[in-house]
Amino acid sequence: MSGHSKWSTIKRKKGALDAQRGKIFTKIAREIMVAAKDGGGDPSGNPRLRTALLAARAANMPKENQERAIKKGTGELAGVTFENVLYEGRGPGGSCFIVEVLTDNKNRTVAEIRTAFGKSGGEMVSSGAVSWMFDHRGVLEVPKVKISEEALMERALGAGGEDIQDWGESWAIMSSPSDLAGLQTELADLEPAGGVQWIAKPENEKALDGDVAVSVAKLWAKLDEHDDVQSCYTNATLPDEVMEEHGP
Repeated sequence: MSGHSKWSTIKRKKGALDAQRGKIFTKIAREIMVAAKDGGGDPSGNPRLRTALLAARAANMPKENQERAIKKGTGELAGVTFENVLYEGRGPGGSCFIVEVLTDNKNRTVAEIRTAFGKSGGEMVSSGAVSWMFDHRGVLEVPKVKISEEALMERALGAGGEDIQDWGESWAIMSSPSDLAGLQTELADLEPAGGVQWIAKPENEKALDGDVAVSVAKLWAKLDEHDDVQSCYTNATLPDEVMEEHGP
């Protein structure tokens, strides 16, 4: 549960689904714009853009939205300038968070993220205060129905994959961030979802339950819902029923 797949199926009523889909499209579009700005509009030579477009396809984002975001990033269309920011914080019960942000107004965003932590009884902390508890890893998810573990292992480990984990209905392939692009290319026919993520080190995971788990899940959801937050990771492991009712 520690910051696993950002693009997994969201179980909501239709109205909430539509609102959530709109937020996901906004976040993906921002990532596409920044990726295109930094590395150009050709995904074959821009691993970050390729990852963003895979996420867009996994979320069923319309192709015209993807193309428009690329053109904004490359300057073909007018758009705002976004900045990548990483925030760290502590929440209830010893939980720790890493929050990845894309914002056009850092002062506004940091104030709102700080308020979210404060209202939960937590706090924002300085850079490096909790990130040492996590590994920065390339992570790709492939549904189990598409390939067996043995076949996936044979392909992935020969293309930069370092480990395969069982994530329930999917396999998660771990790699170094620098090997992620090659791994994506090798597994392109499986349409893997994912990217570079922060994964809590096993010795730093924090199993929580009861009211504390609910408080952490609510904070996680609050951060994840923020328009400027691209991804949010925690070292907390929470009961499935708590995540289902209160989590992101």
